[in-house]
Parts: sequence; structure tokens; C-alpha cells
Amino acid sequence: MAERKLRGHGEGSIYQRKDGRWVGEMTLEDHSRKQFYGKTKKEVQEKLRQAINDQKQGTLATGPQQTLQKYLESWLEEVHKPTIRLTTYVKYRKIIDSHIVPALGHVRLQKLTPQQVQSFYRKKEREGLSPKTINSIHGVLHKALDNAVRWNLVARNVCDAVSPPRIVKAEIQPLTMEQARVLLRAARGHRLEALIVLALTTGMRRGELLGLKWQDINPEIHS
Repeated sequence: MAERKLRGHGEGSIYQRKDGRWVGEMTLEDHSRKQFYGKTKKEVQEKLRQAINDQKQGTLATGPQQTLQKYLESWLEEVHKPTIRLTTYVKYRKIIDSHIVPALGHVRLQKLTPQQVQSFYRKKEREGLSPKTINSIHGVLHKALDNAVRWNLVARNVCDAVSPPRIVKAEIQPLTMEQARVLLRAARGHRLEALIVLALTTGMRRGELLGLKWQDINPEIHS
């Protein structure tokens, strides 16, 4: 079948290739061309219509095609690394290399779907990963895709449509009177005895206790 071009309502063009497939084309702001493919003319018309609308809204993904792995490498090393501490970088690198890339690294960045990400999280749950770890994975992926949206590499952040597992905080179980007595007897003479006594009598948390100064305990000494 010979190629024949049709105008898509005055914006972009649609034509059928010799192999029968339909192709839609539109001109981007930098004068390059973006193409869409489909088995039917109607399918391509819808893709072209949506793309033209996205272009008008400023949400059209115009970046080069690349895998999620390639994008994450570029984002972490060239964009995010200079802005974070070394310990944070090491954490992000481990999450990307150990979890995200093995499961989703092969997927095209622009083809990544909420369903794929949600299934990835559920798989990690079945493997025994804690909700806290999965939420850390979600945080890294969400941050990376936010940047991809700003760069017009993708039209939206698919992580916005995904629900990581809820982190359930452990209920605090206070010591009984007998347990407190046993603890005090065991702490007698220990260098942390005063701190333990203070914790039992005030209910202060560890961070609060470690942040105390002498003037907090006996202000008269420093008056």
C-alpha cells in the first residue's frame, strides 16, 4: 500500500506506511518531529490529539527515549549527588542498584506505568522487605521522576498514582512497676544509672535525654 498523508485537523499529519501501520507526526517547539504509531488511523488520531493538547499545556514529554536505568544513573550522578551528603548518596545508590534497576531498569522511562511500580512494591512485600524500606524505595523513585517531569522527559510522575505500604508504628509498652524495679537494680552503679532513673521518672524520650545539659537539671548551679 502506498504511503498517503492526511492532515490531522490542521495540526500535525497522519499517514499510512507501506506495511499498513499508521503514523502520526507533529512539530515540536525546537522544530524537530515527534512520531506516534498505531494499527489504526483512529488510534493514531487519538495519540496525536492528546500530544497536541499536552504540548499546549506544557506537559508533553519531548526528551529522548531511554531506559529507567540509564535515566536514574544520570539523575543520581549528575543531578542529585552534588546536593546531598555522602551517606545519603550511598543509601540512594544501594536502593537503585539493589532494588529498582533489577526490577524496572529495563523499562523505557516514558513507558513506565503506575501498575508496574505498584506490582514492584507488592513483590518486594512478598520477598519480606519492611514497609519502611519499601517507602524509602518509593521516595527515591518519586524524587527522580519529579526531576524527569521538570525536564519534560515524561508527562507525569507515575509514583503519584501508586500507594506504598503503610508504616505501622509499634505501640509503646510501658514497663510495669516490677520491671522498673528490676531495671533500677540492674543499673545500680552503672555509668548511665542517672540517665535511666531520669527516663523512668519523667518518661522522656532518648533524644530528649541526650540533649539535656546540667543547667536543664539544676538551673541554680548556673544562676
